[in-house]
Amino acid sequence: MELRMDGRVALVTGGSMGLGRAMALAFAGAGASVAILARRAAVLDEAKAEIAKTGARVERYVCDVRSAEQIERTFQAVTADFGRIDVLVNNAGESRVGAFETLSDETWQSDFDLKVFAAIRFMRLALPGMRERRWGRIINVLNTGAKAPRGGSAPTAVSRAAGLALTKIVAHEAAPHNVLVNALLTGAVISDQWRRWHERDAPDMKFDDFVARRVKSLNVPLGRAGQAGEFAALALFLASDAGSFISGTAINVDGGASPVW
Repeated sequence: MELRMDGRVALVTGGSMGLGRAMALAFAGAGASVAILARRAAVLDEAKAEIAKTGARVERYVCDVRSAEQIERTFQAVTADFGRIDVLVNNAGESRVGAFETLSDETWQSDFDLKVFAAIRFMRLALPGMRERRWGRIINVLNTGAKAPRGGSAPTAVSRAAGLALTKIVAHEAAPHNVLVNALLTGAVISDQWRRWHERDAPDMKFDDFVARRVKSLNVPLGRAGQAGEFAALALFLASDAGSFISGTAINVDGGASPVW
């Protein structure tokens, strides 16, 4: 089955690296025009150059999604450039974790601004146009901690759980307008964050060995880490017409590691 997105416009936050970049590449390869957002211009330029090789139109926008003003300004710029947004992927985020009693109010607020309020604000801006055109896709990228949090996983697991509830609420409200809202929960998928963890925690270890050790610690039944392209393939399915009867669900992409479906 060939998945196509010809004529669609996709906006991907956190689109300069890792999972966001992989999803933008998948959408572009399927014929969509793509807008990628991130904070660092240089990395955005690299991503844009790679995505442009697909032949699709791609534009990049510097945006700190923790800022309501920057979200508003960037959304208006994207819609002015492309005319509309058909697919919104809320992907910006990081896994900030610590022992509960060590987390300050500022840490909690920053995490919710980055992951929860950014998604709220982008969806609030994108939904009216999607409803009017009676076609839209929203994908919220979370992690499996949203369903199965562990000690030491705050604030990320809490903000991701909020994203899970948000996905379900908006899915119900948007469904009568043919706007589908789903969540993809990553776990044991190699991303740039894994490379940062490697540099921080085991710089003298080969990256492949670091990945193998992490996979073992996470008890991944498939016995390996996932690749960003595998994650992006599922996002492409949900964003295409092939996923036209899937909404309000949260799919684990973790090699079977999560104890919760």
